[in-house]
Amino acid sequence: QVQLVESGGGSVQAGGSLRLSCAASARTFSTYTMGWFRQAPGRERAFVAAISWSGSSTAYADSVKGRFTISRNNAKNMVYLQMNSLKPEDTALYYCALDYGDQVVPTLHSYDYWGQGTQVTVSS
Repeated sequence: QVQLVESGGGSVQAGGSLRLSCAASARTFSTYTMGWFRQAPGRERAFVAAISWSGSSTAYADSVKGRFTISRNNAKNMVYLQMNSLKPEDTALYYCALDYGDQVVPTLHSYDYWGQGTQVTVSS
């Protein structure tokens, strides 16, 4: 059973930065694609970013390109989301997810395991 635990959320003012972390319990973590999704109140869960098992391939939602960076450390079973130039519309519950596949995809239903989420609140 895979467990994913997010941390690093909080409240910041617009223009600020946060770094989200996700710790994974999967023994073969280094072979899986990892992703970040977010869900704002009253809205569907949406893709934010994803990274391949090696870190050589990444994908981002258009709304976060140039501001967010996804990375991973396979030796530590960790994946990160560096968020800069935050905007009020980035406010959401952010989820880490693991995909057994080897393709970097933005599709929510491709992911097999999910964390409980960490809240990010950006004030104007």
